[in-house]
Amino acid sequence: MDLEEAKELKERCTQCAAVSWGVTDEGKYYCTSCHNVTERSKEVVDTAAIPNTKIQAISRGLKRKRKLEKGWDWYVCEGFQLILCQQVEALKTLGVGPELKNDVLHSFWKRYLQKSKQAYCKNPIRTRRRKTTALEDTPSHSDWDSEPELISDFICSSFAESEAESQPDLHTQKPFPIIKAPNSAYTCSGSLDGVEYSQRKEKGIVKMTVPRTLAFCYLSLLWQREAITLSDLLRFVEEGHIPYINTFEHFPEEMKLYGRDKLIFAIESWPIYEDIYKNTIELATFLDLPRFPDITKDCYLHPDILCMKYLMEVNLPDEMHNLTCQVVKMTGIGEADFLTFDPIAKKAKTVKYDVQAIAIIIVVLKLLFLLNDNLEWSLSDIAEKYNEKNKKDKPWFDFRKWYQVMKKSIDEKKQKWEEARAKYLWKSEKPLYLSSYNRPVVYKRREVVVNLQKQFSTLIDSTPVAEKQNPSSFQFNWTEENPNRTCFHGHSLQGILKKKGQSLTTMNSLYWLSTQKFCKSHCKHVTTYEESYFSQSYQFVISLFSFLLRIKTSSLHEEVSLIEKRIFKAKYNQSKKKPSKKKIRKVK
Repeated sequence: MDLEEAKELKERCTQCAAVSWGVTDEGKYYCTSCHNVTERSKEVVDTAAIPNTKIQAISRGLKRKRKLEKGWDWYVCEGFQLILCQQVEALKTLGVGPELKNDVLHSFWKRYLQKSKQAYCKNPIRTRRRKTTALEDTPSHSDWDSEPELISDFICSSFAESEAESQPDLHTQKPFPIIKAPNSAYTCSGSLDGVEYSQRKEKGIVKMTVPRTLAFCYLSLLWQREAITLSDLLRFVEEGHIPYINTFEHFPEEMKLYGRDKLIFAIESWPIYEDIYKNTIELATFLDLPRFPDITKDCYLHPDILCMKYLMEVNLPDEMHNLTCQVVKMTGIGEADFLTFDPIAKKAKTVKYDVQAIAIIIVVLKLLFLLNDNLEWSLSDIAEKYNEKNKKDKPWFDFRKWYQVMKKSIDEKKQKWEEARAKYLWKSEKPLYLSSYNRPVVYKRREVVVNLQKQFSTLIDSTPVAEKQNPSSFQFNWTEENPNRTCFHGHSLQGILKKKGQSLTTMNSLYWLSTQKFCKSHCKHVTTYEESYFSQSYQFVISLFSFLLRIKTSSLHEEVSLIEKRIFKAKYNQSKKKPSKKKIRKVK
């Protein structure tokens, strides 16, 4: 080993970023600081002293190094396509049918690439500034039948292949058969069109982002009428069951990411319900999708079924389901025309199925208990006295006791949720760097951070991280066998309802509207929510359900107001009528 012969190599070590090289007996460079042996070899002037086999081995090492440094030629849309493949595979593990990937999402993604003119068309938008002789020489076919030459065979096949078929080896896959871009595309981003994609602002084109991948998944789930709501989808993302944060870590090693790719694929915030909901409508409108399959009574997304699910979730009596069904029938929100998403309609708007079901339950609670910080406690006193005297009979529902049980459970759940968010590590194991020049520094910093974390965890003797919980549609589990938490599913509403002929009516004949006057149509919001204007019990119910869905309290309050507007049409119409102007005689 000769250190003098290695002085000509000025590159930094990929492991420790040091510039201190030596040469092994085989002619390969190694780092004297961390003893990392590279594939790069010293050039030999006198070939007579070395056998032919040694020269061939050195040559192969050089080729592998150059190929690894350069990486594949790939486009931004291919990166998003890989993310969609990861997400749909995760949905399949959650129990979603395989047709979601092969039939629905595949068709939606092809339609998006065609509409955005990135593929499946004669002249893709990313090649307009370059000479695309390969595309011009090909005969013209229909946009859907023509296979784009600029899309990698590996990524496109990931949608079409079934689970039974074997996946190609990532390390043996050939580079993409594309036309090379100018050198500036490589220096500013790992992808060929990363710089152009981040600067593109074409009117009428919906640019793909990481949050919009979830919108694609939700559109596919909605088309298939799967038993997953939007709030469930986002909760599965937060729990780590569906890839979203640092999805680029699972890209093939040959797909180099740096520079502008960091702004496109790196994300350090959780998805928000309202944002994904708006992106879903924008995507469906942009794709010109037809009317979705009807949401009928036997579908999971129907309010009758979702109301039963959320009544079980928040530990409310089963008898309330009859009242929620009556509200659904009275308001007409259970009809297929109201529930079915139609993107090509004049006002494309899909129903927030989970938020709507929760709003119906809140309206029923107001019909039963009024939630004015007075009547609910009076009814609780009556139920408590009855339950003490009749311990063998079916217990009456006690609102105060339910409040105490749910308050304790929701506080524990919130604390765990906040701690999990505070401890979450946003930095990826695969660091992203702005340019190839900064790569050694970034990797060195990442290595230092990992070592410090290991040392601190050893000093404080931290307990191992708990394993990921199995995914479930329910966040709370209420059983009769648990003595610490009372289960109210089998409790009766007899103390709250009274017989009137052959039907039952509520003891309470009063009701207050959550919104007295709605904003005009040009406003972005229908109504506003100020906590100080409402009772404590109403605030608790709103905050309980909004945390359950991970949405804002104002959004849930707005949905409650819209349900009330359908029930009490007469009151709102009466408030709109202006008083008649009477002529007044002048008195002399």
